[in-house]
Amino acid sequence: MPEVAVPYATGTPCWVDLMARDQQAALDFYRDLLGWQGRPGPAEFGGYAVCELHGRPVAGIGPTMSPEGEPEPPTVWTSYLASTDAQATQDAIVAAGGTLLVPVIDVGGLGRMLVAADPQGAVFGVWQPKEFHGARVVNEPGALTWNELHTTDVLAATAFYGQVFGIDIQPLDGADAYWELRVGGRAVGGATLLANDPPGTPPHWLTYFAVDDVDSTVDALVKRNGTVLAPPFDMMAGRMTVVADPQGAPFAMITPASR
Repeated sequence: MPEVAVPYATGTPCWVDLMARDQQAALDFYRDLLGWQGRPGPAEFGGYAVCELHGRPVAGIGPTMSPEGEPEPPTVWTSYLASTDAQATQDAIVAAGGTLLVPVIDVGGLGRMLVAADPQGAVFGVWQPKEFHGARVVNEPGALTWNELHTTDVLAATAFYGQVFGIDIQPLDGADAYWELRVGGRAVGGATLLANDPPGTPPHWLTYFAVDDVDSTVDALVKRNGTVLAPPFDMMAGRMTVVADPQGAPFAMITPASR
């Protein structure tokens, strides 16, 4: 099991979470689909559930919360990028033209976080660890395996994420219009043009979970009232699909080519 035992390097996707209208239904869905175990957490953390795979944290699921009179936020997966100083990262985001959605807050003794949007509108989180570093298991069936930026402007994204996090965005050899996000010379995610998404899709980060068999997992998802957005297909990294859970949150699943 690829277990992460040390803090993630700055700019590396380290956690994903989902704010769902029906938290328990979401917990049940991902338990059945990916094998997660999770239950609503303490009231002091808004009931946020840390889901585990084989006893290790893999993702969070919380109840949707919005200020009174404000519209309910969309049900989406949020990718969090690691930082050693959330306040400094927040300042850098603003200086680089990003937009703050949730300013820096302390999450007990676990860490500090914020949520922002890049200049093209893709929403992401930032996590500064204290007691909690993020996902403890990755690149394993049922766990996070890739985070992908869908943007209207790769050059602008390169400038923004490079200035804020030191992420290097480079064309991926052998791929048409696809880029790698690199931290310290290591690939930590990808980027692609929004033009490849259905019309009207806003810039976003897409979460990928690894599975043993994409086709059978898609069958299980449909039986549990999920929606297939892009049927399974083969590509250079493996066989993948893009789907949505019963509450509408999109995500991708992939069986890596190495399996």
